[in-house]
Amino acid sequence: MSETGVAMRKITLEEARAKGAPSGPAVHGYEFVAPLDSEGLINLDAWKKERVRCFVHRLERGQIVERGLLVHRPGGAGGANWAFDYEAGTTEDEEVGWRFADHAFKPGEYVSVRDDDGELRTFRVSTVAPA
Repeated sequence: MSETGVAMRKITLEEARAKGAPSGPAVHGYEFVAPLDSEGLINLDAWKKERVRCFVHRLERGQIVERGLLVHRPGGAGGANWAFDYEAGTTEDEEVGWRFADHAFKPGEYVSVRDDDGELRTFRVSTVAPA
């Protein structure tokens, strides 16, 4: 538990199966830290208090290729969205989580991320562990 009493979790996402890669490409992925509630949803109030701890690593073939932060910003469905931000001060490099506020981050669940090229990719939550 963090100082705020919220469970900080390290979440690993692996790219899911897609056309042309029926068993999953196992190339792209993410590791990120976020405060999750008991249902596995990102807790916005806790994130506001713990945002400096909410990092993200973009992975290719298991290696870290970019480091950034999990951010919450205006826009998207419901008036705000979650994104992986790799360079402060610009949104051009952000990769936006598709309806992350509505998805439970539990092993076996699926989420989507729109990469900085605008392509929407599906990922499977492979692990959720204490951060």
